Amino acid sequence: MLARFPPWLKKTLTYSEQSDRTKNILTDFGLQTVCERARCPNIGECFSKGRATFLILGGICTRDCKFCAIRSGKPFPLDQDEPKRVAQAAEGLELQHVVVTSVTRDDLPDYGANQFAKTVIALRERLKLSTIEVLVPDFGAEDGLIEIVIEAGPDIFNHNLDTVPRLYKEIRPKANYWRSLRSLELAKKENDKIYTKSGLMVGMGEHEFEVYHVMEDLRRVDCDCLTIGQYLRPSSQNFPIYQFIHPDQFKAYEAKAYEMGFKNVSSGPFVRSSYQAEKNFSKISPAMGR
Repeated sequence: MLARFPPWLKKTLTYSEQSDRTKNILTDFGLQTVCERARCPNIGECFSKGRATFLILGGICTRDCKFCAIRSGKPFPLDQDEPKRVAQAAEGLELQHVVVTSVTRDDLPDYGANQFAKTVIALRERLKLSTIEVLVPDFGAEDGLIEIVIEAGPDIFNHNLDTVPRLYKEIRPKANYWRSLRSLELAKKENDKIYTKSGLMVGMGEHEFEVYHVMEDLRRVDCDCLTIGQYLRPSSQNFPIYQFIHPDQFKAYEAKAYEMGFKNVSSGPFVRSSYQAEKNFSKISPAMGR
């Protein structure tokens, strides 16, 4: 296991009065964020700009991915009022681009698809000019469930592959690489106008050629956008870091991804799925600022 971080992984802590405002709005509406629950290294920067990624469907996941800090176990019943509160908080934060994600809920018949749809609809009612990105679980790659989410009208359907197929059994034991890929493929088939997006973490023991193979798989299902970031172990209980990827390698991944035909690529040590999502989406979508 690697212990000492290289210079390019040292991040300056960011704080502003807006940071407190962001936290207060989230607290007032009783909402959780993946920023906090997943111990994201960018939380200070994002909160100081009034940005946060909403975490719906509760804070307990039915899966046990070894890279994740979110608690796994038996979830609580659905909060039926949650979609409305997410919309109210997003309005309070004046978000032009809203990102909504969730824990995985394999205990629910619809895996939480209807809660995502209700949240998108509630956001559309309050923020008519904002764009909406959903970062979803795989929904069992069930066509009908993915259709529920797509018909609600998000601008981006995001589902992370997270790592290369070889490492799935060790890192994502309850997930399936091909099922995840299929979810992205079904989303695009439901609506070929929607942008699809996926993300990878590197530094967990994957080989460079394996990353390129994942990129090829994503392009085969017409995935539009890609994020690649350095895996940072959230606690001593999580999967170890095998390698710190040099910034030059991230640049090489980005260049290759654009060469393969991705419309937008964000690749760097601190890149995460929703990090600077608004800025990245604005580069490719006429919907921004509509």
